[in-house]
Amino acid sequence: MTYFEILQSFHLTVLQWVAICFAVFLLGLSKSGIKGIGIIIVVILAFVFGEKTSTGILLPMLICADIFAVVYYNKHAQWHYIKKLLPAMVIGVLVGVWVGNDISEAIFKRIMAVIIIGSVLIMFYMENRKSNAIPTNKWFSNSTGFLAGFTTMVGNLAGPISDIYFLAMRMPKNEFIGTAAWLFFIINVFKLPFHIFVWNTVSAKTLVLNSVLIPMIILGFFLGAYIVKLISNVNYRRFVFLVTALGGIIMLFR
Repeated sequence: MTYFEILQSFHLTVLQWVAICFAVFLLGLSKSGIKGIGIIIVVILAFVFGEKTSTGILLPMLICADIFAVVYYNKHAQWHYIKKLLPAMVIGVLVGVWVGNDISEAIFKRIMAVIIIGSVLIMFYMENRKSNAIPTNKWFSNSTGFLAGFTTMVGNLAGPISDIYFLAMRMPKNEFIGTAAWLFFIINVFKLPFHIFVWNTVSAKTLVLNSVLIPMIILGFFLGAYIVKLISNVNYRRFVFLVTALGGIIMLFR
């Protein structure tokens, strides 16, 4: 099959192409630091391709956007936070591979919505309490890492979970973005073989579709990076709180 015949084999309507391009544009924005919109991307692609298939279509584009993010924000990455989260995330991914075929997507997403909204409420309390103490116990990092790893494997939904962790660490916006960029680049590359050989959701055919969408990733990323520069640390934190909560509500009623 030729390149264009492969694209035609997806049988996408004009409206579906518009929705996909918009989702991928949002992906570029998200990886540049406009956090909290990842859930919207997952929802759009799931409506077009179906739940499981959409995870494989999204993953290579996540990795592509991760590459831009780690190059752009590399000097801001805080590796001690990555080392705290990564082991538990790997375990979460492996558990997600194992149980991913057996979990009801509808039940899972509603549980995740409650967890995300509940976590945002907890973070709102922590943000506004008088004490500025930062959580340092291993239980907090390990539970957050495991849940992020599990949800990223099952539905590419780890963003809000990791955002809550980094907000709790009270990281400045550039350190927040740079650390998250490296963390998810590593974990997304780790996920790739499972999508190819276990779930069979990534193939040469899906990679052809990914390739035609790369310009939308680039456009979204550099526009987002420009917007992030205009936002103060305080307003950035408020923005992440707001869109994470909205994302949880969208997931709950989807």
